[in-house]
Amino acid sequence: MQLTMNNEASANRFESQLAAHRLTLQRGRLQTLQINVGRKCNQTCRHCHVDAAPWRTEMMPGDVAHRVGDWIREHRPPVVDITGGAPELSKHFRYFVETARDCGCHVIDRNNLTIIETTAYAWLPDYLASHEVEVVASLPCYLEANVDAQRGEGVFAKSIAALKRLNAAGYGARLSLNLIYNPLGPQLPLAQAKLEADYRMELRRRYGIEFTALFTITNQPIARFAEDLRQHGKWDEDLELLANSFNPDTVEGLMCRATLSVGWRGEIYDCDFNQMLGMQIRNSRPWFLWDVTPADLESWPIQTGAHCLACAAGHGSSCTGALDPSASPASTDVKPPLP
Repeated sequence: MQLTMNNEASANRFESQLAAHRLTLQRGRLQTLQINVGRKCNQTCRHCHVDAAPWRTEMMPGDVAHRVGDWIREHRPPVVDITGGAPELSKHFRYFVETARDCGCHVIDRNNLTIIETTAYAWLPDYLASHEVEVVASLPCYLEANVDAQRGEGVFAKSIAALKRLNAAGYGARLSLNLIYNPLGPQLPLAQAKLEADYRMELRRRYGIEFTALFTITNQPIARFAEDLRQHGKWDEDLELLANSFNPDTVEGLMCRATLSVGWRGEIYDCDFNQMLGMQIRNSRPWFLWDVTPADLESWPIQTGAHCLACAAGHGSSCTGALDPSASPASTDVKPPLP
């Protein structure tokens, strides 16, 4: 594997950690095509690395969407992961779902839950179920106060209502419904297995909700969360925590090795986080999805930055949760208080 450097400096703290552990990083075989259809969202979350909001206008146009669809038909990636913003707000959302499913791809919808509780998108649970789409849903805590503090007032109640509707459509039983936990502030997530057990017990006891699995994801020090860290004088503290918690056992499973992120213009990145920082693949000229094949991508170097420390800290963090469940829990783990 081969190291690369980002635009910000000739070396970064993530690369320094790799070098200290005699590790290198490059792309492997493509497993997941992650399509970011745009920045528009019906929420404005404090931790959002996309900086998504209702007023954002950057959305994938039709010509780009159909070129991406043509690429899916030709190359048939095992997984097509649709994200945003709220990906369902894209007029091409159903096109991507149906194109990918017709090609035999496993499809993931990264759903913020509250979109289901809007009148215009009440059809989502039955539609997603009919196409056997995996739902990965944001629920950063099983306590109302914590969720509303991170995602906005009233979000928890709407999320619980949406989860009940997904359960009624078969999610959490015959269909995959995975929840995402993000910690509040500059700390690492709790141990995934323990936190999943707590979620399962509390959501079942309080609301009768069932789900498939819980994914713990570390907040990335970019975009809105980075601004929040700086405003509260926590930026240096967060980077120190991430660097001091580097876990070399996570590197082999980092999602950038097997995921290709596509932006709303069709440009490609190693991950969604690099996309938000404008760190394009190879960092030489703009590369678009239709410029490459899965075989082309293998062994390409990966663009890195200090933010990559978040994915390799503690238990590790990816779009499918912890990478090294055996890692020792971080000293900053704090269990939410039970009311």
